[in-house]
Amino acid sequence: MTHATTWFDLIRHGEPQGGRRYRGHLDDPLSDTGWAQMRAAIRADDQWDAVLSSPLSRCRAFAEEISTRRQCPLHVEPDLKEISFGDWEGHTLEALQRDDGERLAAFWADGERHPPPNGENLGDFYRRVRDAWRHWSATLSGQRVLLVGHSGMIRMVLADALRLPPAHAMASLVVPYAGRSRLRIDDTDHGRLISLVHHGVLP
Repeated sequence: MTHATTWFDLIRHGEPQGGRRYRGHLDDPLSDTGWAQMRAAIRADDQWDAVLSSPLSRCRAFAEEISTRRQCPLHVEPDLKEISFGDWEGHTLEALQRDDGERLAAFWADGERHPPPNGENLGDFYRRVRDAWRHWSATLSGQRVLLVGHSGMIRMVLADALRLPPAHAMASLVVPYAGRSRLRIDDTDHGRLISLVHHGVLP
């Protein structure tokens, strides 16, 4: 009989420079507040065998720091980038609600049928993240992994892990700055079981 248990700690990046806005593929770095949020979210008793990160600097810079500090390998995965918000990138929520509120509401209701203008379809985004997540969860099987990513990306990982419709996960799961969630994956001779142990913050 074989049995492997894999732990994934998912952490969203902290506040980027410029404050809250729709960023998507924009590569703004963390602000000083964002760095403080990320460092405060890490505990002395955290143990990881590997760090996995989006390539965008608001994730990767912190992942590099943790990888160096904890002396564990860093893997950067391009397909773990945030969803592309197209024409909305760089704009605040308030500005979009004022100038493009109908399309914004349609996106949050059903991002597969109503993607951002010139942005990424939610179904394509989900499949991109799902395939990358499945690859790395198999590659790093049996290890403790810190995954540094984005709110939308984390929602898509949870959608796959918990078998949720992507549009429902995108609209219904709150992922705060530096929020942490934990997944336990048990691979056995009888199949795979994935459990959500914590979501949002760790107790």
